[in-house]
Amino acid sequence: MSETPGTTVPDVLPASVLDGAETYDLVVVGFGIAGGCAALEAARAGARVLLLEKAAVHGGTSSMSGGHFYLGGGTPVQQATGHEDTPEEMYKYLVAASKEPEHDKIRAYCDGSVEHFGWLEALGFEFERSYYPEKAVIQPGTQGLMFTGNEKVWPYKEQAVPAPRGHKVPVPGDTEGTRIVMDLLKERLAEAGAEVRYETGVTNLVVDDSPEGGGAVVGVAWRSFERTGTVRAGSVVLAAGGFVMNPDMVAEHTPALGSKLFTLGSTYDDGLGIRMGRSVGAELKHMDEPFITAPMYPPSVLLTGILVNNRGERFVAEDSYHSRTSQHVMEQPGSEAYLIVDSEHGELASYSMLVPIIDAYDTIEELETALSLPAGSVAATLARYNEHAARGEDPDFHKSPEWLAPQDTGPWAAFDLRLGKALYAGFTLGGIRVDVDGRAQRPDGSVIPGLYAAGACASNLAQDGKGYCSGTQLGEGSFFGRRAGRHAAAVAAGAVAPA
Repeated sequence: MSETPGTTVPDVLPASVLDGAETYDLVVVGFGIAGGCAALEAARAGARVLLLEKAAVHGGTSSMSGGHFYLGGGTPVQQATGHEDTPEEMYKYLVAASKEPEHDKIRAYCDGSVEHFGWLEALGFEFERSYYPEKAVIQPGTQGLMFTGNEKVWPYKEQAVPAPRGHKVPVPGDTEGTRIVMDLLKERLAEAGAEVRYETGVTNLVVDDSPEGGGAVVGVAWRSFERTGTVRAGSVVLAAGGFVMNPDMVAEHTPALGSKLFTLGSTYDDGLGIRMGRSVGAELKHMDEPFITAPMYPPSVLLTGILVNNRGERFVAEDSYHSRTSQHVMEQPGSEAYLIVDSEHGELASYSMLVPIIDAYDTIEELETALSLPAGSVAATLARYNEHAARGEDPDFHKSPEWLAPQDTGPWAAFDLRLGKALYAGFTLGGIRVDVDGRAQRPDGSVIPGLYAAGACASNLAQDGKGYCSGTQLGEGSFFGRRAGRHAAAVAAGAVAPA
């Protein structure tokens, strides 16, 4: 099958192109949260650092996000708001929620989470010591903490003690909160002596294929408008984002992202960093796992209703975190689902989120006919649900008692969760296989000398939509970006071997 333009793997260039090139200990590709943190840690450790950013400004897709960092283990915000948490409980939860848990990474992340919290605040801001108790997609104000995953959802609540870990920066609203962190990173990088060049995109990796070179990545080629050049580097960190804005890569790996939904990303989320990793033999992981969501809440009272597929059957606990629910919707026949709520719990007048109401029906029979659902299917499902909900039970999907309420007062409203009807949004999760220090790995697990990856270029904790928690990408991008920068600086200083 012929290669489409967006899936082309860049050529690897020989080390001879570096004759006369400027030299740095570390070149970081991309100035989002991961690249910025990698560059800062390396510069603070004494490395000579060059950060190359394709855009005219810093921030990347990170700056577009609301500002959730998934942190725990007993952070100052958790302590101040009376929420007990330990690294062990955080670890147990993330292992339970991960598709293919990488235990060493999860352990490092949980054990280092409180320190990482302090490092982030030391950039020059503070998470507000406050808690938002409602079930929402993101805090509407500046509250510093809320639940942003499935910690309180069965079976996870039985596998680890629930604790809220969604730490939001003190910016109201659901977008661009992370910009304040990126602005502070820019200031700290200048203080640390790292060099940043904008409107300069990396196009190729340079490899030393000589017997003594061993296939190590030793530099990059770059382009800035009509100018091109090369840089010799002791190490390279790929932190250039995901691939959600590359239609060809989306079609190849995550076709559900390619139609009927809104993609979350910046212009430069074109997957080039991931393809450059592939050019030198790096394995790619979880490339077929997108994050796709159309939250049913707020208002959270809607979660007392039932979610059915086109057979009129329930298929997931309605109180799940929104991307878990949405991923289950995607797996239903035709990606079709409807939320059914009675008039006691509909709050129709205040409903204004991403899932549109179809209509309200005086009888369940009318609803089944209007939605082309099998006759009697919803009636049977609703009867079973109501019987158990009246006793505070849900033997089928174990929805938490606080979200259980009989839906027996007509009329009944139906909300449309079908793909193409609800406003689904998504981004990519897959990337380069890396070890706990961000070193790029081949399929056999061996390390590619001189190459690191972090953020949306890498595969770390965020593996699929069912296990995702808001704040995972900012959290892991900054945390593992720091680790990559520190390790690269240690290699440059001769403190550790390159591979």
